[in-house]
Amino acid sequence: MPKDSLVNAGVPDLGREPWVRVSGMQIKLHRWAVADPGRRFDDLFNFVYDPATLIVAFARVEGNTGADTPGVDGQTADSVERTTGVPGFLDDLRASLKDGSFRPLPVRQRLIPKGGGSGRLRSLGIPTIADRVVQAALKLVLEPIFEADFLPVSYGFRPNRRAHDAIAEIQRFGTNGYRWVLDADIEACFDRISHSGLLDRVRARVKDKRVVALVKAFLKAGIMTESGDFQDTHTGTPQGGILSPLMANIALSVLDEHLHGQWQSGGIMSTDYRRGRRRFKGLPNWRIVRYADDFAVLVHGTEDDVHALREEVTTVLATMGLVFSEAKTRVVNMVEGFRFSGVPHPVASQTRHEHLARLYLHR
Repeated sequence: MPKDSLVNAGVPDLGREPWVRVSGMQIKLHRWAVADPGRRFDDLFNFVYDPATLIVAFARVEGNTGADTPGVDGQTADSVERTTGVPGFLDDLRASLKDGSFRPLPVRQRLIPKGGGSGRLRSLGIPTIADRVVQAALKLVLEPIFEADFLPVSYGFRPNRRAHDAIAEIQRFGTNGYRWVLDADIEACFDRISHSGLLDRVRARVKDKRVVALVKAFLKAGIMTESGDFQDTHTGTPQGGILSPLMANIALSVLDEHLHGQWQSGGIMSTDYRRGRRRFKGLPNWRIVRYADDFAVLVHGTEDDVHALREEVTTVLATMGLVFSEAKTRVVNMVEGFRFSGVPHPVASQTRHEHLARLYLHR
């Protein structure tokens, strides 16, 4: 839970109280979500516009590296402090949330070069400061609920989970017979996520219609392009939005649940004995490792088994409006090496599995 001090933050000096209040709220929500996996939470909207939540949300937004990058309204965190002041800004924001008049503005498009010298551009969507604060408040409320449901095979954009933890998991399974890999890349994942599919998954945990409506409003806010044209957003969640990584994880958890479900209690791969029996019968075992929209399906079996799983995964992704990038998705053996996200991953010791040194991690 965030407990950073508010030195030079421009936020009202209320000591530790906002963080204690928000932390307590998050702990309770997470505990209730863990205790009752079928629970649908109501009365969450009050937490979103609670003064403590908005204070913590503003501090998080101001602490981000993009705090001085304006949205379509031209405001930055610094300009808020110099004009209305943070207390007045948050009071106005709270009032608009409470009376239902708050409406997100379109995100401002910013095109940046993709890595690797490809010459292609990536589109970022920069929300206004007010929208960033509300998104941060929503995240503070929703994340502890959905964290109770997220599975251990997912690593990206989650508290206390690192990219190198995903690499370590790949190495561990690679040294235990999981040699065939579906090295997967989703085509424009953040741009193509189905709004209806995503919102259905949000509603599975959130009964409060005001919260769902607010999430939907951000998804539908639109884009103001660099050329000054407005574009509707019928799919996707903009890269650059504070809420987008959580929304992507909620959408892609459908993949985790499908592929990892058989490792859970009662599943066909839930014990060493069951996995051993499957191999004795010539049946494959598999494991997914996912970092945001990059994932690898590791298979203890044959190349044909991986191709069969690929068809299965294609069907699962389609429920979220997603497809594989045909150019970047392939079936490989670990001895060939593969890329799982751009940071080189060394093997701690030289073994007969030296090929694992060619695993990479890129964002």
